[in-house]
Amino acid sequence: MASTTHIAALAEQPQERPMGGAPHAALGFEAAYDAYGLMVYRLAMVYLGSRADAEDVTQEAFIRLLGRAPAFTSGEHEKRWLLRVTVNLCRDQLKGFWHKRAVELEPGLPAQDPESLGLAEAIVALPEQYKGPIHLHYCEGYSVAEIGEILHLGQSAVKMRLMRGRELLRKEMEG
Repeated sequence: MASTTHIAALAEQPQERPMGGAPHAALGFEAAYDAYGLMVYRLAMVYLGSRADAEDVTQEAFIRLLGRAPAFTSGEHEKRWLLRVTVNLCRDQLKGFWHKRAVELEPGLPAQDPESLGLAEAIVALPEQYKGPIHLHYCEGYSVAEIGEILHLGQSAVKMRLMRGRELLRKEMEG
């Protein structure tokens, strides 16, 4: 996963804070990294399928948490913001010049347990529009409404993507 030494060094540097110096992070930077780091990394892996790219996106998401985050009302608000930033960074990465010409050197995906490895690989193989909703719903436990907020989609669009994604997964797992 992303190196915490670089991120920790940035966390120790004094940061300019708006309006009275209150920190942006609801949980504090280290607690937020401990609580959400693996989740952000897994989401990036689902979108990108590359460990190195997922580590880069994870690091960039937490750097943005340090420098650009709004004032959070709760840990859940912070978590959703990190997921949104991660999705945007992944989309930017997929549009980039280098991603189109990159070759994966080491296969393998992180899975919480060995049984979910096959499912994780099947999710990574889905078209981009289905990866996020499927992962957020089944792996992270978000509702349709919450996924719509995170991905800036209507609930009907989320439901349709979940339905179509499940159908593609079913075909993949059967065949």
